[in-house]
Amino acid sequence: MMKLFGRSKVSEFLGDFIVYRSLVPIDPRLPTLDEIRNKVDLPERVIPRKSDLDYAKVIVNLLKIAREIDQKNKPINRLVFVGDTRLNDSTAFNNLCQAGGWSGMAFIASENRESYENNILSSSADRTVFHTNRWAALTDFDRYLREKDFPIDESTVVIVDLDKTAVGARGRNAHVIDYARVQAVERTVSDLLGENYDPVEFRDAYDLINQQEYHPFTKDNQDYLAYICLILGGGLIKLSSLIDKIHSGQMVSFDQFITYVNEHRNELSSGLRNIHDDIYVAVQSGDPTPFKSFRRNEYLITVDLMGKMSDDQPVEEILEKEIVITNEVKESVLNWRDKGALIFGLSDKPDEASIPTQTQSAQGFQPIHRTETHLIGSGSINYT
Repeated sequence: MMKLFGRSKVSEFLGDFIVYRSLVPIDPRLPTLDEIRNKVDLPERVIPRKSDLDYAKVIVNLLKIAREIDQKNKPINRLVFVGDTRLNDSTAFNNLCQAGGWSGMAFIASENRESYENNILSSSADRTVFHTNRWAALTDFDRYLREKDFPIDESTVVIVDLDKTAVGARGRNAHVIDYARVQAVERTVSDLLGENYDPVEFRDAYDLINQQEYHPFTKDNQDYLAYICLILGGGLIKLSSLIDKIHSGQMVSFDQFITYVNEHRNELSSGLRNIHDDIYVAVQSGDPTPFKSFRRNEYLITVDLMGKMSDDQPVEEILEKEIVITNEVKESVLNWRDKGALIFGLSDKPDEASIPTQTQSAQGFQPIHRTETHLIGSGSINYT
């Protein structure tokens, strides 16, 4: 049974040792991505994604500096990774172990309250991926670490995924994160199209092109998907025509799509033309989050869905309508931190969708990890 444990902030257990998609740490004592590019042989303007080996090299560099900052004076030689996706997080975990030369244990969870099952997805002499369908299984994982003589101490780093792990736990509360993103796309497209916006046509396009079948075309990038829906709504190309072109091989990539739009930009309204020009330049420069207005709307909608309900509401209703913090993750991280482990948070969410603008900060807005919301889990965890 889910229980409410009051309110909290992710920063209460992760602090500011956090990076969002730009790989610019929140803590100003850590170097920016541009300041360490040469150390990791990363080309100019390239921002690696979470599953890339270059991403792991950047994070390992930051972790070593973070270890010096917290003055524990011990080298890192073990990694614990807590995440929610088998493929992406397992890949990131293995890359981090490789880049750091560390042994590692990964906990990957996606809630299924109808059953309780723990599995070892992969295991070698120095790395293990522990997969489960209960976030409460963090107690089993902690016990597994002890059984395998994998100590959590000052030589250990604990990396925690933020999205759908520390907040909006996958299988339990993640749908509210998805809802915020869809609402942000719809608000952005609606605002830009004005009276030409058709909500039915938008949802038809979004729901179809967001399917896994079209990920090769969109690169599974929500900025690209939002832009495609905007162009479709503007009438430059019909959804049916686009799908035909994709299936026939005439237009198999987003790069082809935005090039096509650029070649026909004069057929767009002046407002859409300006937005297109901004996005086109950003895409050409390698920016993975080129649709800034969409992401800023996502930030506003996300924080509006955090901590908005009263404490006396039923827990299940809070889980249904609000983005909450995962109590099991918080308690586990605090336990490991007390044992001396270095704690670090990763988020693949764009900075624009996670951090307020200067104007918003002056109005009292906080980054997602410093925004208070409800703390919900299956019960307090007892460690021995």
